[in-house]
Amino acid sequence: EDAIRNSKFKKNLGGVLIMFILKKIKTKPILFMLLLIAVFTTIVSGCSLGTDTTEKVVIAYNSPPEWANWKAVHKAFEEETGIRVPPDNKNSGQTVSALVAEKANPQADTAYYGITFGVKAAEMGILESFKPQHAEEIPSELHCPDWKWFTIHMGTVAFLVNKDALNGVPVPRSWQDLLKPEYEGMVAFLDPTSAFVGYAACTAANLALGGSLDNWDSGIEYLHKLHANGAHYPKQTSYALVVKGEIPIMIGYDFNGYRMKYEDGANVEVVIPEEGSIIVPYVISLVKNGPNPENAKLFLDFVMSDKGQAAFADGFVRPIREGVMKPETAAKFLPASDYERAKPIDYAKMATAQEAFAERWLKEVITN
Repeated sequence: EDAIRNSKFKKNLGGVLIMFILKKIKTKPILFMLLLIAVFTTIVSGCSLGTDTTEKVVIAYNSPPEWANWKAVHKAFEEETGIRVPPDNKNSGQTVSALVAEKANPQADTAYYGITFGVKAAEMGILESFKPQHAEEIPSELHCPDWKWFTIHMGTVAFLVNKDALNGVPVPRSWQDLLKPEYEGMVAFLDPTSAFVGYAACTAANLALGGSLDNWDSGIEYLHKLHANGAHYPKQTSYALVVKGEIPIMIGYDFNGYRMKYEDGANVEVVIPEEGSIIVPYVISLVKNGPNPENAKLFLDFVMSDKGQAAFADGFVRPIREGVMKPETAAKFLPASDYERAKPIDYAKMATAQEAFAERWLKEVITN
């Protein structure tokens, strides 16, 4: 006290506060002890609360609530386990980039992406092997050999058409239709250099128009023409923009179109183009050295459980496990004859072709 009193320190706020406390200790020692106990209790309680919160969360990269019915999946998981899963709006490319950037100090517990991004992530040392329940029901080509990723559901590339936003123009039925002047500025798909669904849309067009995963000439020529007709490429999920009619025609997945129609009441039609389309798996992974590994494993088991798979099915996503979709949900899909135009492809080769496609997209579509 004497040192403080005789120094310049007493002139600042810290000195004033310390002098006040010292006086109170002298005059009211019991009050001071009670105050000290209260502060100590608060600190301990705060630490406990922090630990408790950490133990009851899973950080799941790329889980937008409006995408693939993740909102319902997260809700069902929390109801069953008490573990919360905050929404995350990254796309597939952003997810992998974040995992690489955070490799020394991982922030995520799980990662979800299109299959080609899962293949790439498995090669980067950022994922942990995990074999979930019902693993035997996943075909061998739809999971990593050492289980660093595995498929949980699939979608089909389709046109999601808000008919109210067409202003009297007919619903497009083919890839070639989208090049017509009446659809100028109406078409969008997510940026294919970042979002897997965008790359899937470009792949579907290329294959439908005579190209192959080894030869992108047909696809690049088509995409160049589509770009010239005013196509645009959002970075993030644009579900709400289609519902509102701000994007009249979105090339995306069938399941989002069905949700728009049956859950949001939008006048949306799902169209599988006449020339053909592709079926696309989405996969999930356990992140290496994530902050909540045990919770993450529970979450990965849950997405493969009856409840988890049923929640995806309720959102019109085709779950990897058979027999979980309700008949009334299946009845809302397009006829099976339409889906005969959508085929599975060589997904490993699709992953290999992605980098070369991205280079051609930037050089031959965007810059020209």
